[in-house]
Amino acid sequence: MRVARIYDLGDVRIEQQPVPTLQPGDALVRMAVCGICTSDTFPWYVRRKAPAVLGHEPTGTIVQTDSSLFDVGDRIFIHHHAPCMTCRHCQREEYSMCPTWRSSAIDPGGLAEYVRVPAHNLAHDCFRLPDEMSFEDGALIEPVACAVQALRRKCRLKSGDRVLILGAGMMGQILIRVAHHYGASILIAADRVPYRLDKAIEMGADHAIDVSKDDLSSAVKERTDGDGADLVVVCPGSIDAMTSGLQCVGPGGTVCLFTPSESRERLPISPYDFWFNHITLTTSYSCGPSDTREAADLISKGAVTADQIVTHRYFLDQAGDGFKTVSDAGHTVKTLIIFDKEHANQ
Repeated sequence: MRVARIYDLGDVRIEQQPVPTLQPGDALVRMAVCGICTSDTFPWYVRRKAPAVLGHEPTGTIVQTDSSLFDVGDRIFIHHHAPCMTCRHCQREEYSMCPTWRSSAIDPGGLAEYVRVPAHNLAHDCFRLPDEMSFEDGALIEPVACAVQALRRKCRLKSGDRVLILGAGMMGQILIRVAHHYGASILIAADRVPYRLDKAIEMGADHAIDVSKDDLSSAVKERTDGDGADLVVVCPGSIDAMTSGLQCVGPGGTVCLFTPSESRERLPISPYDFWFNHITLTTSYSCGPSDTREAADLISKGAVTADQIVTHRYFLDQAGDGFKTVSDAGHTVKTLIIFDKEHANQ
């Protein structure tokens, strides 16, 4: 089978390797669509994993299995990680802290013609796609679920909250759509790419701030009656962006760091300001089974769909171009790898 293996940024090679061998309870899935996550283009992340077959937003069709949970021909969503559901972390819904979640993985990765899904993953965080859901929409379940966890579980967004999404890339646009669905009263997007700012308005943002031209903190306060945002989600993994986000939160508000920085970097904060303004600082890492199911429901309801946010589609042998498109972060929102033309929405 063919796989897209990344060796470094700008070095993605289409290679041949054997189709994975199944263990009892596993399933072999023929890939239909797999998204490229922005995290798959972070230099430090790629170099830590390379050489590797990446891809953690896959959907496809089961072609072989002895699992009692699924049948050959089932169209399924696959989560690359699955928790044990019994440990202390899982009981607290901190699924990404579960040792089983962290050790579970699909083989070899979503950017392969065939993927082995372990029995554990099948049992705990894979499910059939609704008949009316396209493979492209199915490939959005994992990223939408990450937005669900951040907004619903980690930040406890309430209807009427004033929300700032700092960074209007792929995840920023999804966060805008999900926050809009959850009832944010004022939605503000901030970025430096005009295309993304325009797209944010199209996706439901009330205001779009160009941080290359305007002081972000002043602009946010101007649009929130001088208070600042109730919730700030910082999408870029840079200290500068995180510092800007902290300057935009209002009294009693929450700042969510949606993307990690490099391990050696440090974020300076003022405990004094946090205490007297009752600020909450939190993070959101990936998602769990309850989030993926809510994400699928949101997609089915039209809250977030591929037709709204997918801007680029490539076939597997063009995976290098797909990674470059995501890395360049220009006139693009969501990039998908399509394994067969019949699986594309358009």
